[in-house]
Amino acid sequence: MTLNELSRHTAEQFTKTYGRPPRWIAAAPGRVNVIGEHTDYNDGFVLPMAIDRYTVIAAAPSNNGATKIQLRSTLGDGAISLDLTQPLKPAAKGAWSNYPVGVIAGFLARGAKPGGFDALIHSTVPLGGGLSSSAALEVSTATLLEAITGLKLDPVDKALLCQKAEHDYAGMPCGIMDQFISVMGKKDHLLLLDCRSRKPELVPMTDPTKALLIINTNVKHELTGGEYAKRRAQCEQAARILGVTSLRDATADMLVRARGRMDEVVFRRARHVISEIERTPHAAEGVRASNWPTVGQLMYASHSSLRDDYEVSCPELDAVVDIAQAIGLKGGVIGCRMTGGGFGGCAVALVAADSVAAISDRIASEYERRTKIKPTLFVSRPAAGATLLQA
Repeated sequence: MTLNELSRHTAEQFTKTYGRPPRWIAAAPGRVNVIGEHTDYNDGFVLPMAIDRYTVIAAAPSNNGATKIQLRSTLGDGAISLDLTQPLKPAAKGAWSNYPVGVIAGFLARGAKPGGFDALIHSTVPLGGGLSSSAALEVSTATLLEAITGLKLDPVDKALLCQKAEHDYAGMPCGIMDQFISVMGKKDHLLLLDCRSRKPELVPMTDPTKALLIINTNVKHELTGGEYAKRRAQCEQAARILGVTSLRDATADMLVRARGRMDEVVFRRARHVISEIERTPHAAEGVRASNWPTVGQLMYASHSSLRDDYEVSCPELDAVVDIAQAIGLKGGVIGCRMTGGGFGGCAVALVAADSVAAISDRIASEYERRTKIKPTLFVSRPAAGATLLQA
């Protein structure tokens, strides 16, 4: 569905649910990270793009009084009611409502007065695949609240409000990438984000012959021992040994010279981060110049580093990348890598747009033959960020 079709569908569902048409409709996209993995908490660079899968929220003023907010999801996850005369609190950990409620709390903290309203949430962003359905929900809520309250936020402030909602209400200590790209994404552009300065830079990807194929492995390995926290601690340890504030300030030469003073695992973790921080702006330059072979090589190098040095891949992700590499340039695959935190979720491939069907069929059949799991594949060009569709 196009975004306009999705908007009409959500409006129809709202009318069926609440018995009247919506007054406001807002949308925000999910994202895929093209390159720059596990660099955000090391003050590095990331290169995400908004995908044409959206969370759409339709809303109208409440019939039940000026202080009552009702939120419903088309996924059948129940409705939640908020009373604005009472302090807002997070629900149980893992509840979908924590994301929009955290954003509403952020607007209230800024003195905004949304009043009572009814809302219906519909999303085409795959859940649990590492494509940031949570940020899409937060940012679409913030975009809706801008329309309802008249409080127009600076894009950076809007992204940070949504990040704070995820930290405080959903209990997820996420970085800034997901919210920034969902707010600031632009059609036919990637976003090079400096996670230290928070400076975003749009990178044109106007060549219509290239697209991104997202391959959801449909596995998520549950790991014990806090793997994410462990890697963050290892990066901090490496930075201390190197005498730098963060690994953003380290070089490959510095790391090699310090190898004898470092645990081998800590060395490899730092080697991934330092090399990935270097790869990401190079990839952005490659996209800008339509130097696709270079971008592809950097994507493959990123995957190898995540698999061998950072150890966050898994057999299923490796299988997708192996299959993509076997198809190769002749078959229309330019580059492929795991994307997201790892241990499952999605891979992303840079492909020739006219070969998408053949590439998808081959990856799907070969992956299922190897793993006995059906993957989910879809293609996207860089899409628009948060949009107010009806005000």
